[in-house]
Amino acid sequence: MILEDLFLASTQGREPEQLYQPIEYTLMQSGKRIRPQLVQLSTKLFGGDPTQAIYIGAAFEMLHNFTLIHDDIMDKAPIRRGKETVYKKWDSNIAILSGDALANMALQQILKADIACEPKFRIIDLFINTSLEVCEGQQYDLNFETMDNVMIEEYLTMIRLKTAVMLAGCLKAGAVLSEASLEDQDAIYRFGIELGIAFQLKDDLLDLYADHELFGKKKGMDIQDNKKTYLYLQALQDASPEQCQELVSLFSNNIVDFNEKLNRVIEIYELLQIKEKIEAVADRYIENALTMLNTVNQPVEKKNDLREMTLQLCKRTK
Repeated sequence: MILEDLFLASTQGREPEQLYQPIEYTLMQSGKRIRPQLVQLSTKLFGGDPTQAIYIGAAFEMLHNFTLIHDDIMDKAPIRRGKETVYKKWDSNIAILSGDALANMALQQILKADIACEPKFRIIDLFINTSLEVCEGQQYDLNFETMDNVMIEEYLTMIRLKTAVMLAGCLKAGAVLSEASLEDQDAIYRFGIELGIAFQLKDDLLDLYADHELFGKKKGMDIQDNKKTYLYLQALQDASPEQCQELVSLFSNNIVDFNEKLNRVIEIYELLQIKEKIEAVADRYIENALTMLNTVNQPVEKKNDLREMTLQLCKRTK
């Protein structure tokens, strides 16, 4: 069974349709499917059963999409993957309910996997902890909106929880499914954390510097929403007192014309070479990830697929 067939089977014919249509709409969009890919690649690395890994991958993909449905409500985001977000296409109440339902449907997928009880329980525990940590990360992100001073280390903690633990959880789930050693489970998880932080830093850059027809989101949404991303925090750290004061004013004022605000922020970022600096930070996390991957006790050639995917993610344009 392929992933899309599994998704369709979980939604088609279910009532009330107002609950399940938004779920199907979300799951059938052409997302990157990074999370199920990571489950499959980890399962392959450790010699597990790929036919059962599809259920675990589906669970994490459903969980990821649940977070997106709710994130879009909180961020008031109109577009995702080039299409209307669920709350814009239906409304916020339907989006909240559909997201809640999707989170529960995700857990059901793990129960479908035909694997021994002990690894299944450990995957469920990992999945629940990952869900909670993602919520913690989202709360930190919300807290930052009303904080005058956010440290770069605090931002890194937030993205580790909001983004990286999901990728790390997918990788560890494949290792648990395959009954890999505890040392390898830990190593592949830490690889995922480093990869996930690099992935989010790349996402921060793409918000501003991507081809936005490919990226599927409006350019500069983080700036429009006054998000304190790594770009902004690095700029504050490197700016002159005058530039710092202007940035703080721009990121606290929603009355300024958005295009004027966007263009001025970009000008300041370019003067401070923020794009190049954040790219260098992301590259360091990629290097850390590959170093951690090297510690996994498997032949080098078996790790090539994960190494290649890591390099592709750091070069992505959407």
